[in-house]
Amino acid sequence: MLRKFMAYYKPYKKLFFIDMFAALVMSLIDLITPQFTSYFIDELIPKGSLSLIYRYLFFLAIAYLIHVICGYVVEYWGHVMGVGIEYDMRKEMFDHMQTLPVEFYDNVQTGKLMSRLVGDLNEISEAAHHGPENVVLATTVFIGSFIMMFITSWQLTLILLAFVPIMFVIAINRNMKFRNAFREMRKKIAQINAQAENNFSGIRVVKAFNGEELEIEAFNEGNQNFADTRKVALKTMAEFGVSVKTFIYSTQIIVFIAGSYLVLNGQLEVGQLVAFLLYVQLFRQPVDRTTQFLLMFNQAMSGFERFLEVLDIPAQQDKEGALEVKQLNGHIRYENVGFAYESNKEKQVLDNIDFEVLPNKTIAFVGPSGGGKSTLCNLLVRFYELDEGRISIDDIDITDMTIQSLRHHVGIVSQDVFIFAGSAKDNILYGKPDASDDEVIEAAKKAQAYDFISELPYGFDTDIGERGAKLSGGQKQRIALARIFLKNPQILILDEATSALDNQTEIEIQETLNKLSQDRTTLVVAHRLSTIRHADEICVVTQEGIVERGNHDTLMERQGLYYQLINTQQDFL
Repeated sequence: MLRKFMAYYKPYKKLFFIDMFAALVMSLIDLITPQFTSYFIDELIPKGSLSLIYRYLFFLAIAYLIHVICGYVVEYWGHVMGVGIEYDMRKEMFDHMQTLPVEFYDNVQTGKLMSRLVGDLNEISEAAHHGPENVVLATTVFIGSFIMMFITSWQLTLILLAFVPIMFVIAINRNMKFRNAFREMRKKIAQINAQAENNFSGIRVVKAFNGEELEIEAFNEGNQNFADTRKVALKTMAEFGVSVKTFIYSTQIIVFIAGSYLVLNGQLEVGQLVAFLLYVQLFRQPVDRTTQFLLMFNQAMSGFERFLEVLDIPAQQDKEGALEVKQLNGHIRYENVGFAYESNKEKQVLDNIDFEVLPNKTIAFVGPSGGGKSTLCNLLVRFYELDEGRISIDDIDITDMTIQSLRHHVGIVSQDVFIFAGSAKDNILYGKPDASDDEVIEAAKKAQAYDFISELPYGFDTDIGERGAKLSGGQKQRIALARIFLKNPQILILDEATSALDNQTEIEIQETLNKLSQDRTTLVVAHRLSTIRHADEICVVTQEGIVERGNHDTLMERQGLYYQLINTQQDFL
């Protein structure tokens, strides 16, 4: 697993080595400083030459400047490397999720996916940066550090205290910038969460309209925005850290200067200088860094395990040599079809199903709930893969077609209409992303959606809320129908498309559905039987399979299950 984790450093090898080199330089300068202190006390001060002392202090200031620069590299560019790894992992995970079968989403909670996609990868990012860095710093400093004790004078203490207010001013100023920057970062990550959850919730629509690439492009844009915002926040944090360190090192230089003056004037004993403070700080660093590393590493590896679990789920792929179907007439045939859901293989949902739909004809499926009516339709677009039998369109097995070209020729309108966050135009364009404005308007008119859309505050560009929260059920259904008109598929699936609507709205929508079904092969799953009276063939589906079939008049004459279902519905016309 660790080897897989390290592979994500490959695109950032240059940044990685720069970060590690900077961390090593920092630790070496920290180790050199106390040695300089010893030399300063034992050699420089006894000579009594202030010019020589100041000359050495000048070189020390240069070393501190190098330390500050390296600190900035570690704090900012090291984090940039971590953000880059996080971005790559999140993109890889999201792209892979777009290839997973619908059944995967049936068996996992959206919140858990969001946690893996966002929270886990955020922790991994921190470990990707701080882990190697902490190992280098802790190991180098711990091995090279020694304990030196000295006692400082009250005079030096007062000098240091005089600079404390300056530090408070710097801290308050940087802290406000830090807070604002990270507030923006949280907003961006919230947008990513909302976008990804939106995608997962509407995955059937995404796959039915071959919208995977569109979703990936939109997600990449939001992901890049988050990465850029986080870089700004981390830069602010780096600047704050550098400010603190600059203050500390500045005060230390002052201690050297003031301490030298006090020693030369007999007010401070030789050896009671800065080395103690430096070595005390150095001794604490390895312990703190090691503790942080162990905690961070365990959190990151547990998140990385969950990350790999998703990547290890097999993608739904085309068969080798699958056909890119350009045109279909819509001649559908189910032959000995059998299917059971992966989560309950012992329960056969469909068994030995046979039927045929000629081009431009309509077949309807009715019957009690749980008989597998919707499953029959879902199998046609390969939301699920068959266990037995064969489904063909124009005598071509659907598994011999590419998934994208198959779904390009099939349009789905279901009871649970999914409306994406955005405008009315954005939702209609899902049927054909490259459509012109005129094509969008024409599709809306065919779906009888043009009038109500035009009355919205900004017309087609009006934000209609998450999942169409600002629209009525009938309006959402018309948006979905406009989407299908724009897509213009040869095969149409109507899965209880009007069952959630009131009677008046159902009548209006049904007129649009009848128009939509013209010159298309249509599969209808009906709850209200009044909607399928004129179907070319009606199949009564129960847990035993297709128990009756024929047109409306034929089935009524038989006075079987269909006849009983008709008589139980008071709204039949």
